[in-house]
Amino acid sequence: MSSNSFAYNEQSGGGEAAELGQEATSTISPSGAFGLFSSDWKKNEDLKQMLESNKDSAKLDAMKRIVGMIAKGKNASELFPAVVKNVASKNIEIKKLVYVYLVRYAEEQQDLALLSISTFQRALKDPNQLIRASALRVLSSIRVPIIVPVMMLAIKEASADLSPYVRKNAAHAIQKLYSLDPEQKEMLIEVIEKLLKDKSTLVAGSVVMAFEEVCPDRIDLIHRNYRKLCNLLVDVEEWGQVVIIHMLTRYARTQFVSPWREDGGLEDNEKNFYESEEEEEKEKSSRKKSYAMDPDHRLLIRNTKPLLQSRNAAVVMAVAQLYWHISPKSEAGVISKSLVRLLRSNREVQYIVLQNIATMSIERKGMFEPYLKSFYVRSTDPTMIKTLKLEILTNLANEANISTLLREFQTYVRSQDKEFAAATIQTIGRCATSITEVTDTCLNGLVCLLSNRDEIVVAESVVVIKKLLQMQPAQHGEIIKHMAKLLDSITVPVARASILWLIGENCERVPKIAPDVLRKMAKSFTSEDDLVKLQILNLAAKLYLTNSKQTKLLTQYILNLGKYDQNYDIRDRTRFIRQLIVPNEKSGALSKYAKKIFLAQKPAPLLESPFKDRDRFQLGTLSHTLNIKASGYLELSNWPEVAPDPSVRNVEVIESAKEWTPLGKTKKEKPMKKFYSESEEEDEEEEKEDEDENPSDSSSDSESGSGSESGDTGTSNEDSSEDSSSGQDSETGSQAEAERQKVAKRNSKTKRKSDSENREKKNENSRASESSSEESSSMEDSSSESESESGSDSEPAPRNVATAKERKPQQERHPPSKDVFLLDLDDFNPVSTPVALPTPALSPSLIADLEGLNLSTSSSVINVSTPVFVPTKTHELLHRMHGKGLAAHYCFPRQPCIFSDKMVSVQITLTNTSDRKIENIHIGGKRLPVGMQMHAFHPIDSLEPEGSVTVSVGIDFCDSTQTASFQLCTKDDCFNVTLQPPVGELLSPVAMSEKDFKKEQGTLTGMNETSATLIAAPQNFTPSMILQKVVNVANLGAVPSSQDNVHRFAARTVHSGSLMLVTVELKEGSTAQLIINTEKTVIGSVLLRELKPVLSQG
Repeated sequence: MSSNSFAYNEQSGGGEAAELGQEATSTISPSGAFGLFSSDWKKNEDLKQMLESNKDSAKLDAMKRIVGMIAKGKNASELFPAVVKNVASKNIEIKKLVYVYLVRYAEEQQDLALLSISTFQRALKDPNQLIRASALRVLSSIRVPIIVPVMMLAIKEASADLSPYVRKNAAHAIQKLYSLDPEQKEMLIEVIEKLLKDKSTLVAGSVVMAFEEVCPDRIDLIHRNYRKLCNLLVDVEEWGQVVIIHMLTRYARTQFVSPWREDGGLEDNEKNFYESEEEEEKEKSSRKKSYAMDPDHRLLIRNTKPLLQSRNAAVVMAVAQLYWHISPKSEAGVISKSLVRLLRSNREVQYIVLQNIATMSIERKGMFEPYLKSFYVRSTDPTMIKTLKLEILTNLANEANISTLLREFQTYVRSQDKEFAAATIQTIGRCATSITEVTDTCLNGLVCLLSNRDEIVVAESVVVIKKLLQMQPAQHGEIIKHMAKLLDSITVPVARASILWLIGENCERVPKIAPDVLRKMAKSFTSEDDLVKLQILNLAAKLYLTNSKQTKLLTQYILNLGKYDQNYDIRDRTRFIRQLIVPNEKSGALSKYAKKIFLAQKPAPLLESPFKDRDRFQLGTLSHTLNIKASGYLELSNWPEVAPDPSVRNVEVIESAKEWTPLGKTKKEKPMKKFYSESEEEDEEEEKEDEDENPSDSSSDSESGSGSESGDTGTSNEDSSEDSSSGQDSETGSQAEAERQKVAKRNSKTKRKSDSENREKKNENSRASESSSEESSSMEDSSSESESESGSDSEPAPRNVATAKERKPQQERHPPSKDVFLLDLDDFNPVSTPVALPTPALSPSLIADLEGLNLSTSSSVINVSTPVFVPTKTHELLHRMHGKGLAAHYCFPRQPCIFSDKMVSVQITLTNTSDRKIENIHIGGKRLPVGMQMHAFHPIDSLEPEGSVTVSVGIDFCDSTQTASFQLCTKDDCFNVTLQPPVGELLSPVAMSEKDFKKEQGTLTGMNETSATLIAAPQNFTPSMILQKVVNVANLGAVPSSQDNVHRFAARTVHSGSLMLVTVELKEGSTAQLIINTEKTVIGSVLLRELKPVLSQG
């Protein structure tokens, strides 16, 4: 072993040996190179002796030093035999480090690694999950075809391991095994299918990576796992998120119809096909109605939006490309801010992000126009970044900002970076061609640059001017004369060739200058660049055809020079021109058309962006960066004309739940049907009730997705058809509740009970109808959360119905149990709202009955009070630039709305910042979600310059933070605006006693209670500070408290009148408990999220 080690050290070179020698000994022999090698050899011997020691501490120390060497990039492969002996060590720490070493060198030392394969197989059953995972990693790193069956068996066993870390490593091993033996594909697909069903976030990213490597075309494996992957996405590690997002982007392009249809891009092109305007309007409306975004499509878009806040640039870029490729064009704008944020990263990240922005800005300029200044070039930027920023600025240029950009370009032209200055001049030329209003300005500026001292700037200006003059040559004879004079000073071949081409094309417009230029060029022909020589030949031919009297001899001289040139291109061109323009016996028919051939009208060059054709590649990919198809690139498919069956994404677990849930119900409901049913109609009504109470069927996933989609607060463009379907579901629920109350009324045993239930039914029916409209708009949870809620809530309902109807009148007088509360929660009745009953007309016993039924006593006094605090903060509704001088801001005055008690009052301040009068300001078209209503202000006849007026509107937000979209119109224009309420403004404060607060709070426990722990300095938990912070966020009323450490606040939701109870309970030290009780659980959780940071901060 020592001789092998010595031989290795001789080959490894003195540098590395010196580095290793510094660790081994503090003293190095001064006898030259041999001393260095000797010390290195001794150091490795020392490590080997430590590894063979009987002491675990020595082995552990040796392994740490070896792994440290690997981490520094040093070669430790010669220690493999000594290390592999310790693979069976009983010390877990040693075993971990041995496996780290083996993973690194198993592929290089395959023969030695194979000797220990039985040890690895035993380690696959080790109790420690890290050892099992490391053994699998080592096994998959031995790339020998002989052990493929062993690896396959190990992967199968690991895929069923209880530890998610081991299953994650099994997914990694799949890719290694597939690259070693592609014939194992079918067996590996079975393992991938199994791992795709894994619910662990640790496994998700790795198995999707294996899916992309092994079988990216097997979309059918994703169907049933699609919703799970969407919901797990936020919790997966960052690199797993990137892989999953790219895979889901491809999946969405195959399973959903294009959301870009809603923009109606084809309507103008197809206009001529319609016979009349009426038919055209019908076709437009049907086309708009025909598109309804799939709930699963919306689920993906919604669940990836939070990842735009990720710290990882790759994740943000992945979400950006997903929005670009699959979201409606109106929603893609949200990615622009996140991409601009990435420009603060290092230059490598900037380069990739700017490349993608350059591609996006060609098609959709509006996305990045607000961030125009973010693309201004910094002096510290490298040239590649500067060029990309120039490209984006060119794409974003329009009539409004071109003057600003040209001033910026003037600075860039003076840059010391010559390549960047040349690129700026090309950019000015592109702006001149795309914006005709500034063509002359740009041309004059470029002509001024011709007198620049820098030859490269002058040369590039000449090339760009040549292209611009091709568009309108007749108007610029003076510029051509000026450029002809520059031939004496310009030496750059491209610039000289461009000037000669221009003179040749316009030789008839400059008849005196052109022959003289040819004379000068004939003198220097032999010393010119090949590119210039070709243009001299062309110029001679054109002048011979138009002015042969002056240039005949010059042309013959130049043709003779070209005939014997060293470059064969020039010799060929010379022969061709001679035969074409100098007729003789051998000349063909083409000689007659020589003038038409040489002086034909050339089309003006089209100055296009170099990024124009990159959109054929998926954004964020290597192929897009290189602009060529890279190996392994998977193309995005076109949108399908008709969406495939969405039911393939329904999960089997839901279907199995459907089998046993009704069985449990029928046992309870059979006697109820037998006892209560009076007709077939009632049986049908009860069956309808059963269907309403059991959303656990095969379509529950898509329903919950639709429900949560319709209330997505982060998305302003909800789909109306989904909202209406959600609303129909809640209406069915309220009808079923009404039918249950009717059955209970008809079968009451006493008149007193009948009277009380009749009143209760009326109250509950009215509230149920209110809740039906709120349900469709207040769902903001993800589909998985709505699934679990519907599953857990709907089960106890029938059991509670049966017990409530069989209960005796005496039992009904007792205080309510939590079962009754859950029943009411399931029926979506706001049980916390006390019912105002006419007490003088009722007997005490009847009042007691009603107390038991209503879960509240008539003695509770809960009245709406005045707001404790009215915030002065305003929100921008319309910016003066977008509104063409009309600016609009809105605020919430926290006053009762004069239009309806269910509406939130909003004050809008309109200001005329222009120098002209704005007339007929009014609210135009409204695009409100289902259930939402809006009362507009009266039109304003006129608003003088610098004038301002405040108007009030009322909006029924249906107890949700959905966005109200409408148009703010003037006499000439209409502007699309959106108004979104903070959750705290959906409340109206109430005054109540501490006793009433505690009693109502006792009825709103369980699922109706959300809480959080607050940590802040004690001085931030003073009563005045807590009151100030709470009422600043939400319109709550303060409730008197007998305890110094408990602060209570109460309010009702404006739409449904449901109670919102907030408690801040101070604990020991610097902590506090924030508790919110309300049956509006979604609003409660949103309010909790807004209050928590405010109360925690100083």
